[in-house]
Amino acid sequence: MADNVASLFRGTAAHSPSMAALARESDGVGPIDFCIPCNPYFPTPGMFDELAGRLREIITYYPSSADTITAELCALLQLPPSCVAMGNGSTELITWIDHLLVRESLAIPVPTFGRWTDQPMETGKRVDMFPLMESNGFALDPAQYIEFIRARGTRVAVICNPNNPDGGFLTRRALVNFMDQLQDLDLIVIDESFLEFADAESDPSVVEEAVLRPNVIVLRSLGKNFGLHGIRFGYLVANPALAGKVRSMLPKWNLNSFAETVVFMLKEHGQEYMESLHMVRRDRLDMARQLSALPGLTVYPSQGNFLFVRLPVGAEGTVVRDRLLSEHRILVRECGNKIGSSSRFLRLVVRPETDVRRLVSGMEQVLYGSRRGAAVPELGTGTSYSSGPAAVDRLISETNGVGMPLAAQAAAMPSLPPAQTWPGPAPAQAPTGMPGLAPAPAAAMMPPQQQPAARMPAPAPQQQPMPAVAQMPGVAQMPGVAQMQPAAQMMPQAPQMSPVAQMAQMAQMAQTTQAQAQAQRQQAPIPAVAQAPSPAAQAQARSMQPPPQPPAMPAMSPAPAAGLGQTGMPGLRNRGLTAAQVRGRTEPEPAPAPQPTGWPAAGAMYNQVG
Repeated sequence: MADNVASLFRGTAAHSPSMAALARESDGVGPIDFCIPCNPYFPTPGMFDELAGRLREIITYYPSSADTITAELCALLQLPPSCVAMGNGSTELITWIDHLLVRESLAIPVPTFGRWTDQPMETGKRVDMFPLMESNGFALDPAQYIEFIRARGTRVAVICNPNNPDGGFLTRRALVNFMDQLQDLDLIVIDESFLEFADAESDPSVVEEAVLRPNVIVLRSLGKNFGLHGIRFGYLVANPALAGKVRSMLPKWNLNSFAETVVFMLKEHGQEYMESLHMVRRDRLDMARQLSALPGLTVYPSQGNFLFVRLPVGAEGTVVRDRLLSEHRILVRECGNKIGSSSRFLRLVVRPETDVRRLVSGMEQVLYGSRRGAAVPELGTGTSYSSGPAAVDRLISETNGVGMPLAAQAAAMPSLPPAQTWPGPAPAQAPTGMPGLAPAPAAAMMPPQQQPAARMPAPAPQQQPMPAVAQMPGVAQMPGVAQMQPAAQMMPQAPQMSPVAQMAQMAQMAQTTQAQAQAQRQQAPIPAVAQAPSPAAQAQARSMQPPPQPPAMPAMSPAPAAGLGQTGMPGLRNRGLTAAQVRGRTEPEPAPAPQPTGWPAAGAMYNQVG
């Protein structure tokens, strides 16, 4: 396989060769798949045995009509069939949404799922790409996204929740507020293809809103959740008029017999499906912990069944991808061809612990192995490198037609406060911005050659213990936020000081601060009308004052009761937040609570958290 790896990737129109193509190059056995984001625990072995036993029947005869299969799925999910359209994969539905409902323009945050950018451009629509800034950990600020949509005059808006490839997540309340403020648009699409893997809320879906609103579609995947990408099936939920318009254009037999067989099997396997989701969430925490231990590797918090990682300085994603495949038989998703990303980023699918150990071992050897053959020749101390904004600006200026280039948009928009240069307490919430995250300055949206000189990062604050769960407002609600760490943070950390030493240092800092304040008071002019007290009065006043206290630990800003933004979190000193921090957990993942045996409804509690 080693000699053919590069040609396999060059010879495909997709981001990676198919598993069938890879298997043909390696005696019929494919690599360990960290590329295709599907559920590794579902269907169960018993379900696969049942499918194998019915194989001849499945491939010999026509399936039932799409209406019959849709009715069975709706009975399972407790949805009205008039509000649902099933497609041969979510990409078929995206195609019809573009043809039928997108007239001139569509807005989408990038990086994201490629069909949301490519499909409208293929039909001559203007695609307004809202950049998710690397400096903000690719977190989406809905308020700024709305401002961007209004400034561009876009008529269709899309949000993927969780977003692919970074796993960023918005709460149900934030999405409802987003829909409320854009009621006048032609269409709003919320792509929930990976939502069942999220555990930030017990009921994060907005399918109930889609049924009631005139301009909202919720898109959902079945292949990803059920681990069956080869069976092309997905569905959308909307009001009867919108759903019926899409459904009327679909072919009579757009769903195959495999899809029909699986849909009719599901009612007997609701408990196993729920258990599979809990195992994926458990593995996501463990996988994030193991990857975060690799020097120089940044792991972004995710609510999907994948993790978005930034390679160390000097590592090229295509080299890492090819060597993992040829030397270790591991397939990963290199994101250099994803708009808004670069080859320095990988998307790694969550897999069981045994596979993750093999991935980590392979990455250690590829990245740091022998210095001569390592993808990272020498571990650097950091860089101000930022790839996403430049790539977005270049592509928009080439493909957006008469639209303004991104740099011009940034100059035309209101000025934004500068971003933080070191991870500290979350700043106070701005009126319309994202609480806890300072918006990226306009210069950050310009190509590298136009950016001003990078600011030197402020000294790193004293390391503090993680706050308890109850002291971390917004962690469970908004886990899809990671702040980009400054380059200097890639340097090794000093050993953590003991509590006694910390208190001594804090007391010394307090005395220094008090001495500086006293010196300033002595230099300030004294008003003529003020009469200085006598030395005896001064001594008596000093004896009555309490001794100086060390400064209090800085606390995080409280989360707002409602709003569109996300609550900021302090970053790690070496890399992005781990998944355990995102969840707000400082102890091991608890065992899942007993779940009901029935199949979970589409708008009900898919994501109960133990």
